[in-house]
Amino acid sequence: MGRPFIKGLELSALFYREAVRPILDEHYPGLAHSAARLGFGSDVLGFDTPQSMDHDWGPKLTLFLSLEDEQRLGDAIDETLGRLLPHEIHGYPTSYDHHPDGTVVMAAGEGGPVYHQVDICTIHSFLLRYLNYDPAHKPELVEWLTFPQQRLRTIASGRVYHDGLAELGAIRARLRYYPHELWLYLLAAQWRRIAQLEPFMARCGDVGDEIGSRIIALRLIRELMGLGFLIERQYAPYGKWFGTAFAQLACAPRLAPAFEGVWRASRWQEREAHLGKAYGIVAEMHNTLQITAPLDTNVRRFHERPYLVIDGDRYVDAIRAEIADPEVKALPVHLGSVDQFVDSTDVLDHPARLRQLRALYR
Repeated sequence: MGRPFIKGLELSALFYREAVRPILDEHYPGLAHSAARLGFGSDVLGFDTPQSMDHDWGPKLTLFLSLEDEQRLGDAIDETLGRLLPHEIHGYPTSYDHHPDGTVVMAAGEGGPVYHQVDICTIHSFLLRYLNYDPAHKPELVEWLTFPQQRLRTIASGRVYHDGLAELGAIRARLRYYPHELWLYLLAAQWRRIAQLEPFMARCGDVGDEIGSRIIALRLIRELMGLGFLIERQYAPYGKWFGTAFAQLACAPRLAPAFEGVWRASRWQEREAHLGKAYGIVAEMHNTLQITAPLDTNVRRFHERPYLVIDGDRYVDAIRAEIADPEVKALPVHLGSVDQFVDSTDVLDHPARLRQLRALYR
Protein backbone atom coordinates (compact mmCIF):
# COMPACT_ATOMS: atom_id res chain seq x y z
CA MET A 1 0.00 0.00 0.00
CA GLY A 2 1.08 3.58 -0.46
CA ARG A 3 2.51 2.94 -3.93
CA PRO A 4 1.40 5.44 -6.59
CA PHE A 5 -1.29 4.14 -8.88
CA ILE A 6 -0.05 3.44 -12.41
CA LYS A 7 -2.59 2.98 -15.18
CA GLY A 8 -2.60 -0.61 -16.37
CA LEU A 9 -1.46 0.06 -19.93
CA GLU A 10 1.56 1.95 -18.65
CA LEU A 11 2.33 -0.65 -15.99
CA SER A 12 2.28 -3.37 -18.64
CA ALA A 13 4.61 -1.26 -20.80
CA LEU A 14 7.06 -1.05 -17.90
CA PHE A 15 6.67 -4.77 -17.31
CA TYR A 16 7.59 -5.52 -20.91
CA ARG A 17 10.48 -3.06 -21.23
CA GLU A 18 12.09 -3.64 -17.84
CA ALA A 19 11.33 -7.28 -17.07
CA VAL A 20 10.15 -9.40 -20.01
CA ARG A 21 12.21 -7.98 -22.87
CA PRO A 22 15.59 -8.26 -21.09
CA ILE A 23 14.91 -11.96 -20.38
CA LEU A 24 13.96 -12.59 -24.01
CA ASP A 25 17.04 -10.76 -25.29
CA GLU A 26 19.36 -12.72 -23.01
CA HIS A 27 17.89 -16.20 -23.35
CA TYR A 28 16.26 -16.04 -26.79
CA PRO A 29 18.39 -13.50 -28.68
CA GLY A 30 16.95 -12.40 -31.99
CA LEU A 31 13.54 -13.95 -31.30
CA ALA A 32 10.98 -12.33 -33.59
CA HIS A 33 7.99 -11.39 -31.47
CA SER A 34 5.31 -8.81 -30.86
CA ALA A 35 4.12 -7.71 -27.44
CA ALA A 36 0.88 -5.95 -26.58
CA ARG A 37 -1.85 -5.46 -24.00
CA LEU A 38 -5.05 -6.29 -25.85
CA GLY A 39 -8.24 -8.11 -24.97
CA PHE A 40 -10.24 -8.14 -21.75
CA GLY A 41 -9.82 -5.56 -19.02
CA SER A 42 -10.82 -2.06 -17.95
CA ASP A 43 -7.13 -1.19 -18.21
CA VAL A 44 -7.17 -1.98 -21.94
CA LEU A 45 -9.97 0.56 -22.35
CA GLY A 46 -8.03 3.08 -20.29
CA PHE A 47 -10.81 3.29 -17.68
CA ASP A 48 -9.07 1.49 -14.80
CA THR A 49 -8.82 3.09 -11.35
CA PRO A 50 -7.30 1.90 -8.06
CA GLN A 51 -10.52 -0.09 -7.49
CA SER A 52 -9.63 -2.16 -10.56
CA MET A 53 -6.68 -3.68 -8.74
CA ASP A 54 -8.83 -6.19 -6.84
CA HIS A 55 -9.16 -8.60 -9.77
CA ASP A 56 -8.01 -9.22 -13.35
CA TRP A 57 -5.60 -6.29 -13.19
CA GLY A 58 -1.86 -5.86 -13.00
CA PRO A 59 1.27 -6.20 -15.15
CA LYS A 60 -0.01 -8.32 -18.04
CA LEU A 61 1.10 -8.99 -21.56
CA THR A 62 0.32 -10.98 -24.68
CA LEU A 63 3.50 -12.23 -26.30
CA PHE A 64 2.96 -13.09 -29.94
CA LEU A 65 5.24 -15.55 -31.74
CA SER A 66 5.25 -17.12 -35.18
CA LEU A 67 3.49 -20.48 -35.34
CA GLU A 68 6.84 -22.29 -35.63
CA ASP A 69 8.37 -20.46 -32.66
CA GLU A 70 5.25 -20.83 -30.54
CA GLN A 71 5.22 -24.59 -31.06
CA ARG A 72 8.97 -24.92 -30.60
CA LEU A 73 9.63 -22.42 -27.81
CA GLY A 74 6.31 -21.43 -26.22
CA ASP A 75 6.48 -23.75 -23.21
CA ALA A 76 10.18 -23.04 -22.67
CA ILE A 77 9.64 -19.27 -22.70
CA ASP A 78 6.75 -19.63 -20.27
CA GLU A 79 8.97 -21.62 -17.89
CA THR A 80 11.88 -19.20 -18.28
CA LEU A 81 9.71 -16.21 -17.46
CA GLY A 82 8.26 -17.99 -14.43
CA ARG A 83 11.76 -18.72 -13.18
CA LEU A 84 13.48 -15.40 -13.92
CA LEU A 85 10.88 -12.64 -13.76
CA PRO A 86 11.21 -10.32 -10.75
CA HIS A 87 8.46 -10.76 -8.17
CA GLU A 88 7.43 -7.13 -8.55
CA ILE A 89 7.67 -4.24 -10.96
CA HIS A 90 7.47 -0.68 -9.63
CA GLY A 91 5.96 -2.03 -6.42
CA TYR A 92 3.33 -4.21 -8.10
CA PRO A 93 3.47 -8.03 -7.89
CA THR A 94 4.08 -9.86 -11.14
CA SER A 95 2.77 -13.16 -9.75
CA TYR A 96 -0.92 -14.04 -9.51
CA ASP A 97 -3.34 -16.20 -7.58
CA HIS A 98 -6.99 -16.99 -8.22
CA HIS A 99 -10.17 -15.81 -6.52
CA PRO A 100 -12.81 -18.52 -5.93
CA ASP A 101 -14.73 -17.21 -8.97
CA GLY A 102 -11.74 -17.86 -11.23
CA THR A 103 -10.60 -14.26 -11.67
CA VAL A 104 -6.93 -13.57 -11.01
CA VAL A 105 -5.44 -11.25 -8.42
CA MET A 106 -1.89 -10.02 -7.88
CA ALA A 107 -0.16 -12.06 -5.18
CA ALA A 108 3.01 -10.86 -3.50
CA GLY A 109 5.80 -13.41 -3.26
CA GLU A 110 9.49 -13.50 -2.43
CA GLY A 111 10.72 -16.85 -3.66
CA GLY A 112 9.85 -19.64 -6.05
CA PRO A 113 8.35 -19.30 -9.52
CA VAL A 114 6.37 -16.29 -10.67
CA TYR A 115 2.86 -17.29 -11.76
CA HIS A 116 2.79 -14.57 -14.40
CA GLN A 117 0.14 -13.32 -16.77
CA VAL A 118 2.16 -13.37 -19.97
CA ASP A 119 -0.03 -15.11 -22.55
CA ILE A 120 2.15 -16.71 -25.23
CA CYS A 121 0.37 -17.40 -28.51
CA THR A 122 0.21 -16.58 -32.21
CA ILE A 123 -1.68 -13.60 -33.59
CA HIS A 124 -3.91 -16.05 -35.44
CA SER A 125 -4.83 -18.06 -32.33
CA PHE A 126 -5.46 -14.91 -30.29
CA LEU A 127 -7.88 -13.41 -32.82
CA LEU A 128 -9.57 -16.75 -33.42
CA ARG A 129 -10.16 -17.08 -29.68
CA TYR A 130 -11.10 -13.46 -29.06
CA LEU A 131 -13.12 -12.57 -32.18
CA ASN A 132 -13.58 -15.88 -34.01
CA TYR A 133 -11.64 -14.19 -36.79
CA ASP A 134 -8.89 -15.53 -39.03
CA PRO A 135 -6.61 -12.54 -39.80
CA ALA A 136 -5.34 -14.19 -42.98
CA HIS A 137 -8.25 -12.47 -44.78
CA LYS A 138 -10.18 -9.24 -44.49
CA PRO A 139 -13.38 -9.64 -42.46
CA GLU A 140 -16.46 -10.57 -44.45
CA LEU A 141 -19.62 -8.53 -43.87
CA VAL A 142 -21.20 -11.23 -41.73
CA GLU A 143 -18.06 -11.32 -39.58
CA TRP A 144 -18.11 -7.55 -39.05
CA LEU A 145 -21.77 -7.79 -38.05
CA THR A 146 -21.10 -10.46 -35.42
CA PHE A 147 -17.96 -8.92 -33.92
CA PRO A 148 -19.11 -7.34 -30.62
CA GLN A 149 -18.23 -3.65 -30.51
CA GLN A 150 -16.88 -4.07 -26.99
CA ARG A 151 -14.22 -6.47 -28.29
CA LEU A 152 -13.40 -4.40 -31.33
CA ARG A 153 -12.90 -1.44 -29.01
CA THR A 154 -10.33 -3.31 -26.91
CA ILE A 155 -8.38 -4.19 -30.07
CA ALA A 156 -8.42 -0.53 -31.08
CA SER A 157 -7.73 0.96 -27.64
CA GLY A 158 -5.09 -1.49 -26.39
CA ARG A 159 -1.41 -0.81 -26.78
CA VAL A 160 1.31 -2.48 -28.81
CA TYR A 161 4.73 -2.29 -27.15
CA HIS A 162 6.73 -4.03 -29.87
CA ASP A 163 5.73 -5.36 -33.29
CA GLY A 164 8.67 -7.45 -34.38
CA LEU A 165 6.35 -9.69 -36.39
CA ALA A 166 5.23 -6.61 -38.36
CA GLU A 167 1.60 -7.80 -38.41
CA LEU A 168 -0.27 -6.24 -35.49
CA GLY A 169 -0.25 -2.71 -36.88
CA ALA A 170 -1.89 -3.72 -40.15
CA ILE A 171 -4.47 -5.92 -38.43
CA ARG A 172 -5.43 -3.20 -35.96
CA ALA A 173 -5.71 -0.68 -38.81
CA ARG A 174 -7.99 -3.13 -40.65
CA LEU A 175 -10.25 -3.44 -37.59
CA ARG A 176 -10.11 0.25 -36.65
CA TYR A 177 -13.69 0.84 -37.79
CA TYR A 178 -16.45 -0.48 -40.01
CA PRO A 179 -16.18 -0.17 -43.81
CA HIS A 180 -18.06 2.91 -45.04
CA GLU A 181 -21.11 1.24 -46.59
CA LEU A 182 -21.54 -1.11 -43.66
CA TRP A 183 -21.34 1.92 -41.36
CA LEU A 184 -24.24 3.44 -43.32
CA TYR A 185 -26.21 0.23 -42.84
CA LEU A 186 -25.60 0.36 -39.07
CA LEU A 187 -26.54 4.04 -38.88
CA ALA A 188 -29.84 3.28 -40.61
CA ALA A 189 -30.50 0.37 -38.24
CA GLN A 190 -29.85 2.61 -35.23
CA TRP A 191 -32.24 5.28 -36.46
CA ARG A 192 -34.79 2.49 -36.95
CA ARG A 193 -34.44 1.51 -33.29
CA ILE A 194 -35.28 5.10 -32.35
CA ALA A 195 -38.22 5.16 -34.77
CA GLN A 196 -39.66 2.01 -33.22
CA LEU A 197 -39.82 3.58 -29.75
CA GLU A 198 -40.25 7.32 -30.14
CA PRO A 199 -44.07 7.68 -29.99
CA PHE A 200 -44.56 5.39 -27.01
CA MET A 201 -42.99 7.53 -24.29
CA ALA A 202 -45.77 10.08 -24.67
CA ARG A 203 -48.49 7.49 -25.28
CA CYS A 204 -47.70 5.74 -22.00
CA GLY A 205 -47.71 9.04 -20.14
CA ASP A 206 -50.96 10.06 -21.79
CA VAL A 207 -52.75 7.05 -20.28
CA GLY A 208 -51.21 7.61 -16.84
CA ASP A 209 -48.46 4.99 -17.12
CA GLU A 210 -45.58 7.04 -15.74
CA ILE A 211 -43.40 3.99 -15.11
CA GLY A 212 -43.77 2.86 -18.71
CA SER A 213 -43.15 6.40 -19.96
CA ARG A 214 -39.93 6.68 -17.93
CA ILE A 215 -38.67 3.29 -19.04
CA ILE A 216 -39.19 4.09 -22.72
CA ALA A 217 -37.60 7.52 -22.30
CA LEU A 218 -34.50 5.92 -20.81
CA ARG A 219 -34.42 3.34 -23.59
CA LEU A 220 -34.53 6.19 -26.10
CA ILE A 221 -31.60 7.86 -24.34
CA ARG A 222 -29.67 4.61 -24.66
CA GLU A 223 -30.42 4.44 -28.38
CA LEU A 224 -29.47 8.08 -28.90
CA MET A 225 -26.18 7.44 -27.13
CA GLY A 226 -25.58 4.47 -29.42
CA LEU A 227 -26.24 6.73 -32.38
CA GLY A 228 -23.68 9.16 -31.00
CA PHE A 229 -21.00 6.46 -31.01
CA LEU A 230 -21.87 5.54 -34.59
CA ILE A 231 -21.91 9.11 -35.87
CA GLU A 232 -18.49 9.74 -34.33
CA ARG A 233 -17.19 6.38 -35.59
CA GLN A 234 -16.30 5.04 -32.17
CA TYR A 235 -16.90 1.49 -30.96
CA ALA A 236 -19.05 1.37 -27.83
CA PRO A 237 -17.83 -0.60 -24.79
CA TYR A 238 -19.97 -2.86 -22.62
CA GLY A 239 -22.40 -1.55 -20.04
CA LYS A 240 -20.02 -0.78 -17.18
CA TRP A 241 -18.09 1.73 -19.29
CA PHE A 242 -20.78 2.78 -21.75
CA GLY A 243 -21.52 6.09 -20.02
CA THR A 244 -17.86 6.79 -19.31
CA ALA A 245 -16.95 6.32 -22.96
CA PHE A 246 -19.97 8.33 -24.11
CA ALA A 247 -18.80 11.25 -21.97
CA GLN A 248 -15.62 11.36 -24.07
CA LEU A 249 -17.55 11.85 -27.34
CA ALA A 250 -17.65 15.31 -28.86
CA CYS A 251 -21.46 15.30 -28.73
CA ALA A 252 -21.69 14.51 -25.01
CA PRO A 253 -21.57 18.11 -23.67
CA ARG A 254 -24.49 19.03 -25.94
CA LEU A 255 -26.61 15.95 -25.28
CA ALA A 256 -26.00 15.47 -21.56
CA PRO A 257 -28.19 18.43 -20.41
CA ALA A 258 -31.10 17.16 -22.51
CA PHE A 259 -30.67 13.64 -21.13
CA GLU A 260 -30.55 14.94 -17.58
CA GLY A 261 -33.74 16.87 -18.22
CA VAL A 262 -35.42 13.67 -19.42
CA TRP A 263 -34.64 11.61 -16.34
CA ARG A 264 -35.38 14.45 -13.93
CA ALA A 265 -38.76 15.19 -15.51
CA SER A 266 -41.80 14.33 -13.37
CA ARG A 267 -44.32 14.56 -16.23
CA TRP A 268 -44.30 13.09 -19.71
CA GLN A 269 -44.74 16.49 -21.34
CA GLU A 270 -41.46 17.67 -19.78
CA ARG A 271 -39.79 14.44 -20.88
CA GLU A 272 -41.04 15.00 -24.41
CA ALA A 273 -39.62 18.54 -24.51
CA HIS A 274 -36.15 17.40 -23.43
CA LEU A 275 -36.19 14.44 -25.81
CA GLY A 276 -37.12 16.87 -28.57
CA LYS A 277 -33.95 18.84 -27.84
CA ALA A 278 -31.89 15.66 -27.98
CA TYR A 279 -33.53 14.64 -31.26
CA GLY A 280 -32.68 18.03 -32.75
CA ILE A 281 -29.03 17.70 -31.73
CA VAL A 282 -28.53 14.24 -33.25
CA ALA A 283 -30.42 15.34 -36.37
CA GLU A 284 -27.98 18.24 -36.76
CA MET A 285 -25.11 15.79 -36.23
CA HIS A 286 -26.52 13.66 -39.03
CA ASN A 287 -26.65 16.63 -41.40
CA THR A 288 -23.06 17.53 -40.52
CA LEU A 289 -21.97 14.12 -41.80
CA GLN A 290 -23.20 15.13 -45.28
CA ILE A 291 -23.96 11.52 -46.16
CA THR A 292 -27.48 12.46 -47.33
CA ALA A 293 -29.20 15.63 -48.44
CA PRO A 294 -29.96 17.82 -45.39
CA LEU A 295 -33.03 16.68 -43.46
CA ASP A 296 -35.43 18.77 -41.39
CA THR A 297 -34.22 18.65 -37.77
CA ASN A 298 -37.51 19.73 -36.18
CA VAL A 299 -39.83 17.38 -34.30
CA ARG A 300 -43.32 16.81 -35.67
CA ARG A 301 -46.58 15.10 -34.68
CA PHE A 302 -46.79 11.33 -34.79
CA HIS A 303 -49.46 10.99 -37.49
CA GLU A 304 -52.54 12.78 -36.11
CA ARG A 305 -51.66 12.23 -32.47
CA PRO A 306 -50.34 15.07 -30.28
CA TYR A 307 -47.02 13.33 -29.60
CA LEU A 308 -43.81 14.96 -30.85
CA VAL A 309 -41.25 12.74 -32.58
CA ILE A 310 -38.27 13.18 -34.91
CA ASP A 311 -39.67 10.51 -37.28
CA GLY A 312 -36.51 8.43 -37.39
CA ASP A 313 -37.69 6.49 -40.42
CA ARG A 314 -36.97 9.58 -42.56
CA TYR A 315 -33.31 9.13 -41.65
CA VAL A 316 -33.48 5.38 -42.24
CA ASP A 317 -34.80 5.86 -45.78
CA ALA A 318 -32.36 8.65 -46.64
CA ILE A 319 -29.32 6.72 -45.42
CA ARG A 320 -30.32 3.45 -47.07
CA ALA A 321 -30.73 5.29 -50.38
CA GLU A 322 -27.02 6.11 -50.26
CA ILE A 323 -25.90 2.47 -49.96
CA ALA A 324 -24.51 1.28 -53.29
CA ASP A 325 -22.79 -1.98 -52.39
CA PRO A 326 -25.17 -4.77 -53.48
CA GLU A 327 -23.91 -7.07 -50.72
CA VAL A 328 -24.76 -4.48 -48.07
CA LYS A 329 -28.10 -3.65 -49.72
CA ALA A 330 -28.98 -7.36 -49.53
CA LEU A 331 -28.57 -7.49 -45.74
CA PRO A 332 -31.76 -7.77 -43.63
CA VAL A 333 -33.11 -4.24 -43.71
CA HIS A 334 -33.38 -3.35 -40.04
CA LEU A 335 -31.38 -6.08 -38.30
CA GLY A 336 -28.10 -4.23 -37.81
CA SER A 337 -25.15 -5.70 -35.92
CA VAL A 338 -25.36 -8.10 -32.98
CA ASP A 339 -24.96 -5.16 -30.59
CA GLN A 340 -28.15 -3.67 -31.97
CA PHE A 341 -30.38 -6.66 -31.24
CA VAL A 342 -28.57 -8.66 -28.52
CA ASP A 343 -27.88 -7.41 -25.01
CA SER A 344 -27.04 -10.68 -23.27
CA THR A 345 -23.51 -10.85 -21.90
CA ASP A 346 -23.71 -14.64 -22.17
CA VAL A 347 -24.02 -14.20 -25.94
CA LEU A 348 -21.82 -11.16 -26.61
CA ASP A 349 -18.95 -12.61 -24.58
CA HIS A 350 -18.92 -15.96 -26.40
CA PRO A 351 -17.59 -15.86 -29.99
CA ALA A 352 -18.83 -19.40 -30.71
CA ARG A 353 -22.41 -18.40 -29.85
CA LEU A 354 -22.11 -15.25 -31.93
CA ARG A 355 -20.95 -17.34 -34.86
CA GLN A 356 -24.31 -19.12 -34.82
CA LEU A 357 -26.05 -15.77 -35.34
CA ARG A 358 -24.40 -15.42 -38.74
CA ALA A 359 -27.24 -17.54 -40.10
CA LEU A 360 -29.55 -14.56 -39.58
CA TYR A 361 -27.76 -12.67 -42.35
CA ARG A 362 -27.83 -15.40 -44.97
